[in-house]
Amino acid sequence: MIKLTTTAFVSKTMSFSLLHPRDQLVRIMQRIYNGGMTTLSGGNLSIKDDDGSIWITPAGVDKGKLTPKDIIRISSDGTFEGVHRPSSEHPFHRAIYAARPDMGAIVHAHPPALVSFSIARQVPATSIIPQARHVCGEVGYAPYALPGSEALGANIAATFAQGYHVVLLENHGAVAGGDDLLTAFQRLETLDFCARTLIRARQLGEPTLLTPEQIALFHEARVSLPTFAPRVPGSRERELRQLLADIVQRAYQRQLMIGTQGVVSARLNDNSFVISPTNIDRAEIAAQDMVLIERSASEAGKQPSRSARMHEAIYRQHPDIGCIITAQSPAASAYAITAAHFDTRTIPESYILLRDIPLVPFGAQYRAPEQVAAAVSLRRPVVLIQNDCVLTVGKTILETFDRLEVAEYSARALIDTAAIGALVPIGQDDIRALESAFALV
Repeated sequence: MIKLTTTAFVSKTMSFSLLHPRDQLVRIMQRIYNGGMTTLSGGNLSIKDDDGSIWITPAGVDKGKLTPKDIIRISSDGTFEGVHRPSSEHPFHRAIYAARPDMGAIVHAHPPALVSFSIARQVPATSIIPQARHVCGEVGYAPYALPGSEALGANIAATFAQGYHVVLLENHGAVAGGDDLLTAFQRLETLDFCARTLIRARQLGEPTLLTPEQIALFHEARVSLPTFAPRVPGSRERELRQLLADIVQRAYQRQLMIGTQGVVSARLNDNSFVISPTNIDRAEIAAQDMVLIERSASEAGKQPSRSARMHEAIYRQHPDIGCIITAQSPAASAYAITAAHFDTRTIPESYILLRDIPLVPFGAQYRAPEQVAAAVSLRRPVVLIQNDCVLTVGKTILETFDRLEVAEYSARALIDTAAIGALVPIGQDDIRALESAFALV
């Protein structure tokens, strides 16, 4: 029997947890639909209430336009209240709650990448990056049964009863559970990220998986800095906090980050920078969540990203760098988990913005941040950290974000090129001309 001790890397913001279950279900279904993880008719979500009743999404209603009045309440005696029929999959929701009393919410959807794994009858590995393993744990597998049937509910519940938090459904999709709806959703979203990244990676070569000892470094890396009492921020700091929050949300919308992954920071002055926090959902992050780091100390009452020491090392070594982003975008991450060569000589924009991209060994981000700092500069503004992230730097927030977008789009184009033919890179004479014209040397 598998018992997971991992807890999801989630936001516990009061604003979401205090919403009525109807509103929570609508908000999360919007994120699932807008994120391309379900279709108009697919997927279903539920929340278990304190009295044993279940709030659940309806059957036969457009998931892209769901409203709170569409949500159904199923009483503990099986009767339901609402203007629609409850989801036809409500039997397996009830079965999971019976098998796992610790679960307070369930999310089911059909993200294309997870469907690919389900119809190939393979379970996606979550140990491709430490954050994914931390959020999802090991993934269970439930045999096929007729949708909406008691047999399907029994199969899924039996798998969850073994201690899994996320279960792949044979020839169907995936189900994730958690103590709240946001936790369950983030598990599904993170597993979808793993599936998308692995599909890309397998087009490049053999993905490398992290060992338990390597994953343990993630837990060891929780930042514990001296603290100082927060002060009223000046106008420059306020501007930076808002710009950083905006760019994190933009990265989430562009699928360059997911709710549990991605870090942004910007230099405030020679001795301080502002960085995004840990344990805050990236889609909901706000200016007030950002953390000021000053002379290796953190403002009190907040938990900075685990990457804070690495960002600090980069700013210390490179006074000309004004912003740093670390993200796990799927196509670029495919290069990070295979160590395949990321050739930027594809189109002029890619080479101008990315230059040559080195690979830094896993673990340096935790135990040797100076090694990462030495690998990056404004002349070498993008690096891959093996089985972790793509890291971009720039003078400004927008320049740094542009490099992240270009890195992901270039990686996607390179991987897709294999279906057409071999890459024909820009010639060396043309590269020299680019370097001269754009002062890259």
